[in-house]
Formats: sequence, structure tokens, C-alpha cells
Amino acid sequence: MCGIVGWVDYDRDLSTAPSVPAVARSMTDTLACRGPDDEGVVVARRCVLGHRRLSIIDRAGSVQPMTFTADGGTVATLSFCGEVYNFAELRAQLEEAGHVFRTRGDTEVVLHAYLRWGESMVDRLNGMYAFAVWDARTEELLLVRDRMGVKPLYYWLSEHGIVFGSEPKALFAHPSVPRRVAADGLCEALDMVKTPGHAVFEGLREVRPGELLRVRREGTRARAYWRLEAREHTDDLPTTIGAVRGLLEDIVSRQLIADVPLCSLLSGGLDSSAVTALAARAMAARGKGPVRSFSVDFAQAGFAPDAVRASPDAPFARELAAHVGARHSEVLLDSAELADPAVRAAVLRATDLPPAFWGDMWPSLYLLFRAIRQHSTVALSGESADELFGGYLWFRNPNAVGADTFPWLTSGSARYFGGLGLLDRGLLEKLDVPGYRAARYREALAEVPVLPGEDGRERRMREITYLNLTRFVQTLLDRKDRMSMAVGLEVRVPFCDHRLVDYVFNVPWSMKAFDGREKSLLRAATADLLPDSIVRRVKTPYPTTQDPGYAKALRVQLAGVLSDPDAPVRPFLDVDRARRAVDRPAGEVSRPYDRGGIEMALWLDAWLRAYDVTLDL
Repeated sequence: MCGIVGWVDYDRDLSTAPSVPAVARSMTDTLACRGPDDEGVVVARRCVLGHRRLSIIDRAGSVQPMTFTADGGTVATLSFCGEVYNFAELRAQLEEAGHVFRTRGDTEVVLHAYLRWGESMVDRLNGMYAFAVWDARTEELLLVRDRMGVKPLYYWLSEHGIVFGSEPKALFAHPSVPRRVAADGLCEALDMVKTPGHAVFEGLREVRPGELLRVRREGTRARAYWRLEAREHTDDLPTTIGAVRGLLEDIVSRQLIADVPLCSLLSGGLDSSAVTALAARAMAARGKGPVRSFSVDFAQAGFAPDAVRASPDAPFARELAAHVGARHSEVLLDSAELADPAVRAAVLRATDLPPAFWGDMWPSLYLLFRAIRQHSTVALSGESADELFGGYLWFRNPNAVGADTFPWLTSGSARYFGGLGLLDRGLLEKLDVPGYRAARYREALAEVPVLPGEDGRERRMREITYLNLTRFVQTLLDRKDRMSMAVGLEVRVPFCDHRLVDYVFNVPWSMKAFDGREKSLLRAATADLLPDSIVRRVKTPYPTTQDPGYAKALRVQLAGVLSDPDAPVRPFLDVDRARRAVDRPAGEVSRPYDRGGIEMALWLDAWLRAYDVTLDL
């Protein structure tokens, strides 16, 4: 995994401009955490490409940016972030066609694939990636993002070209890119909606998942090379279960390729347990292992069941680890660290935005990944299984399914994503977050592919699944990417393999929920690998601290903000409400949804201070 940056300017010769090396270095330096092992910059007449490398495969080779030359001249240069899991097959095809390779990794395969097939090579790639190719022959830039948007890629169009990078902070290191946020950008940041292509900051865009962007002197052209499609599912239930199992076995096997220590993230839930069990079996078949696994919990004793967490993870994770012979470790977090200003500053640097939802889950994920990075460089995760197979409560709540909005923002679920309670009423009226949300919802619904003849129930569940795969999971993938790459850990997500997503998206809901439970299809496909207790276990989300000490620390920090007349967030707060929140007993704000307003106020204040943001409201 890595970080990429660069820009194109058709109005001047970048190779002779004296400021270019320093700007390129500043941009790449912002991504040092994403790529701590190596760095490089290539400057051409019209284009600059920069790279920070996290060495995973072919550690001694595959130096980037990577250039292909012929007849003494540059043909094309690549800056690549991510993994292509089918690079061995593509390399064999290219070698058969006469291509000669100098390295063992996937980077050179991607470069030669472009030379062989042009932009159509994206149709052949299986993996998670974001990359830039500069074609020196035509002076054109190609930007590509993977199908599910696992790896981020941002850009800003200038009058004479483009500036791009893996994270907004890289673009802000370029002198041309402003730090402004308008009303719709603030709505995007404050609401639990991640609109494909939207980047919050004015003028910034994200390359959409499954999209490529071609930049020429004449202008830019975006093209979707992959989108979810509606197709008739003709397999019966046993065949479908077998197909899911076969895909998962192949996917996990491919994603075990690494020249560095690899592990799995194990919660003891169905998704992570299935991935860990499949990884253990594949590694044993190769004469390797045992698989290394990690779980997370809080050092403070005590667990109280709530509406979404009926049981702690630890007993289930231990049982699965023993069942498959994993080498398991438990990472215990101190709740005090979650409120540590240094930890929260690191989280903010990684996100470039106020991490408005899930509160302590951002710093806890950061601390978990930091601990894992001491032992492993690559981790497999169960992310995206709930969105694909229907794991969340809102898939089965009739009120959520029938609501005219995003199902996770309906009664019963919305409280977990509500952090606007301490903001000024006048500001909220001006922003009109409900109106923004409604517009984004209608926009998303208009994209949903239609299968002729599909009945109303199946049609609606296709819509719900589409919303989860294109809006909700993007927030989770973004969180996992930022928190993992902040410590130089690569997290792979087998359930985001586009072959599995294509197949399961078109399985009828009646088949996905054939036994009346969540994730029926995934459970049936992996049950023989797992202990009965995990097969029976109900969906349980990532843990959050229940320590009243954490809530107390937040209240102390908010009191400090309110006592500072120059605090940048003060004009946006309902100060009276905020003071009442500070005065509430810690026990009344110990649950994550009770802390949402305090978390939002603190993150907004920290963001405005650190990023010198201009709000155009």
C-alpha cells in the first residue's frame, strides 16, 4: 500500500520550473505514513508524479514512480497504490505477448498492462487500487480507482491541468489548491452520507469507485468502467451457497500473497471468523501458518449489553482462534488514550475532516492498528459483508425498509449517527441538512439498476442493498483506510472483491434471507468452518468504550473550548446547550449516541484550528 501525488500543467515546462521539486516533495511528505519505506518523484515537461511506498510485494524491487522507456525515451510512468491480486495471471499473458519484466511485483504488471491494452486494461484488474499513468507519447494522464472505492483518490481541476493525490492534505500542499468549504460541503461532512465523487472541500473531487479519469490538453473525460448491474439470478439455493463458498475460497487465497507478516482482524463475529478460518485453511494447504489474528477490547472491566451489543467479542474470538489453530492476540485499549489530545490529533491528520460519527471508534481503531503494526504489515478484514449479505438491523426493520430516506438514518438507527445536537439552530436552518440528505437520497435511488419483472419487495431490497454498497460502506472503507494507513498498515477486504459483489448483489433477497436471519447466505456458505456458537451468534458491531471516564474527559475538553472566546467552533455552537452537556453527569453520556453532540463539537473545533478552513456559508 502506498500514497500517490502529482499534477499536470499544460501551460508551462515543469521540468525547468525551480519551485517544482520543493512542491513535489511537500506533497509526497504529507503521505509519509501511508508509505514509510521509500519515496520518489519523477518530473516531466507537463507532469509531476510522486510516490510514498509501503513495501508489501517484491520489497527490494518495484521502486516508484516506475517508468518504461524505449529507444532512449520515456513511454509511460506509473504511480500506483494498492494491490492487484491477479497480477500473476496478467503477467503470464503479457509475457506470452512479448513483454519482459525486471521485477516480481504487481506494479510493473499494471504498467505493462497499460502499454498493452491502454485504458481498457482496467477491465482485467482484480484488486484494490488507485493509480496514475502519465503517457509521455500523448501527454495524457490516466487516473483510476478500484471498483468498490477501497483506496481513495482526490483531484482538483486547474485552469491548465489537474492536481491529485491519495488524500486532501496532499493537494493542500500544492500552492494552487484552496481550503474552502461551502454549505453543501459542510452538510456532507456533518451527515452520515458519503456521496460518490464529493470531497467536502470546494473544488475538490474524488474519482468515483469504478471510474477512470482521462486528462488531456483539451480537457478531462470521466468514464465508469464498472457499476453494479441488475441481472436475473438463475442458480438454485444449493448452487448459490456453493458459488459463494467457491468465490470466498479463491478471494481469500489470493489476498494472502505478501512478502511481509500478515494477519486477520478477528472479532468473533461471522464475517471476520469466516475470513480467518478460510485464511487458516489456505495457509495450511500451502504448508504455512498458523494464521495470526488480533481482536480488540478495553482494559476497563465490565460489559453491559445494549440495543446492538448483546455480548462481548473476546470469548467468541478466542473460541474461533482455538478452532482454527490461529495464533491469537488481544489488544486491550485504555479508554484514557481515546481522549488523549495527541491520539486525536493523529486521527484528524489522517482524516482531513472532522470524524463526526462513531466517536471513540476512530481513535480506538487507530490505536488497534498501531498495536497490530508492531507485528504485521498486512491485515485481512471482514468489512463489507454486512452491506452485501444484509447484516444490519435496518435490512429487516419494516419501518427502515419503507422509509423515504437512507435506512440507517431512520428511527432506531439514526441516533447512532446524530451529532448535531449542540450546533447552533440558525446554522442548521441555514444549512438545511434534511434537504441536503433528501436530495442525495433521490440521487442515489435514481442510480439503482432495474431488473424487469422484479416484484416490489425484491426491488426495494435491491435498492436498500445498493444504498449500503455505494453510500454506507464507503464511510467504513474510508475510516479503515485512513486509520490503517496512518500507521503504515495495509488492510485488505475480501468481501469487496467485485466478482463476489457482482454475484451476491443479484441474488434475490428471499434467498439471501432464506432462514429468516441476517446474512443467511454467508452463514450457510461458511458454517462448516466455524464453531456452532459463532454460527448462531447475532450480528454485533465494532466495540465502543462504556467507560464513564472517557465521557468525563470529553466534557472537560468541551469545557475548555467553551472557556476560550477565540475557539473557532464557538460561532457554530448553541453555547447554552453545550454548557448543559458539560454539566451532565458522566454516566448520562457514557453511551456513544449520548456523546455524539460533544464529539462533533470537539472534532469541528480541532478541524477548524488545524486546517485553517474558510467556511463559505
